[in-house]
This record gives sequence, C-alpha cells and structure tokens, in this order.
Amino acid sequence: MIRKNTLKSAGKSVVSILFAIIWAFPCVWMILSSFKPTSELFSYPLHLFPQEWTMLNFHKALQEFDILQYMGNSVFVAIVATIFTVLFSCMCGFALAKYDSKWLSFFFLCLLSTTMLPTEIIMSPSFEVIRALGMYDSLWACIVPAIGSMTGIFLMRQFFVSVPNDFLEAARIDGADEGVIFFRIMFPICMSQVAILSIFSFRWRWNDYIWPLISLYTKEKYTLQLALRSISAMDSISLDWGLLLGASVLTMIPVLVIFVIFNKQIMSSSMSSGIKG
Repeated sequence: MIRKNTLKSAGKSVVSILFAIIWAFPCVWMILSSFKPTSELFSYPLHLFPQEWTMLNFHKALQEFDILQYMGNSVFVAIVATIFTVLFSCMCGFALAKYDSKWLSFFFLCLLSTTMLPTEIIMSPSFEVIRALGMYDSLWACIVPAIGSMTGIFLMRQFFVSVPNDFLEAARIDGADEGVIFFRIMFPICMSQVAILSIFSFRWRWNDYIWPLISLYTKEKYTLQLALRSISAMDSISLDWGLLLGASVLTMIPVLVIFVIFNKQIMSSSMSSGIKG
C-alpha cells in the first residue's frame, strides 16, 4: 500500500514537472534569445543558449526605444490603479458583507451580473464617459475605468463574510465609528487577500492593451504594451527582433518584483493573527 502511494505521488510529481517545463520553455527561450545578436536569432541550427552573448538588445531598448519613458507610464497606471482598486474593493466588499440590508443583497446580485457582460459591450459607454470628463489622451483615462473591479469586490466580500461579527460589535460598543472599524480592524486582517488582489490588479493593468489603445493618442503617453506593439507592427524585413526581445524581457522585471514582494506577504499573512480559534 505504501509503495502504491509512493508510485502514485511520484507519477503526479513527474507530470507536474513536465507541465511546468512546457509552460516555462517559451519564457526561457525568449530570455536567452534576448542575449543573442540579431543575426543569430534565425541561424540554423537553432541554439538554446547564445553562441555570442551580447547586451546590445537591452542597450537599444534603453537608448533608441526610450523604454524608460513607456515603462514610467505603465508603472504609474498600474500602481495608481492597483491602489484605488484595492481600497475600493475592500470598502465595497466590507459594506456588502457586514451591513444587513435587503437592497444591498440585490445590489450585489446586480454587480455580480455585470461579470457576464463581454468587455467589448462596456467599452463604448466607458469611452464616452472618459471623453465627457476631459480625460481622453491622458493616463487617468487608463486608470479610472479600471478601479471598479467586480473580481476584487467579490474576493473581498467573500473574505469579510467569513470574519465573525464579534469584532464589529465589540468595536461599536467601545465607541469606534465605521471608519476606525474598517481601517484599524478589518483592513489589517485581510492583508493576504490584499496581496492577491494587488498582484492580479497590477498584472491586469500592466498587460492591458485594448483600453490604452482606445484612450491614448499621443505617443509619449503610450504604455509599454502599446509601445511594444508599435515595434511589432513593422514589416518582417524592417522589424528589429533583437530590440523587440530585449524590450519584452525588460517589461517582465516590474511584474516579477511585485510578485516577489507580495508573495512574501501572502505566505506570512494569516487570519489567525487576528482571530483565535
């Protein structure tokens, strides 16, 4: 019996490793190819590791492509949108979970139903609102529509539903108002959910292409995804593949940094720090 369980566990581990290799191989190939000269990218036979290591592709991305400006635009959009998304989702999720009202339950169902609408349907009215507010061709046009995330609201509501009401009742008896209850009691115990939502929100905004394409016109205000698209839109003859690979690898760094920071928060945060069983 023990031997059978061991073989079964080993089989699952092998399959998991194979799937991990299949998923990671394109990323590894792109990273290694970014260190190759452009002439080596299409040489035959193909080599996984560069025959001649070079940093020229990254130099061109920093100097010729002006990637720092586009990266700054994307960082501003992603960070500001993530902060507002997390705050808005936490407050809305707290209200939907802890305030006892029939109309709130109905309102939550209405919000939940919006997840069944394709994104393309709400793009036109969202664009009209952004233009009416005078935000067209500004980075705020990429931020404001992204704040209301039903995924974040649902995540936070489901967490706050599991939190005992004893905390709120004790705080209210002590004279604490709703703001103090939220920011000093409820918000600190949901740090793991905040970390998860922050990672997803940052990644969504960082990789967003369609909405910035609609809401931005000036090239200096482009986000990284729009800027990368401007490179790949060239024909195959004039396209600088080395520049494209170098710029693509550099765009991965901020997302990895955010993941490493908040991954520690996810592992270290536990609801048990605020609730005793």
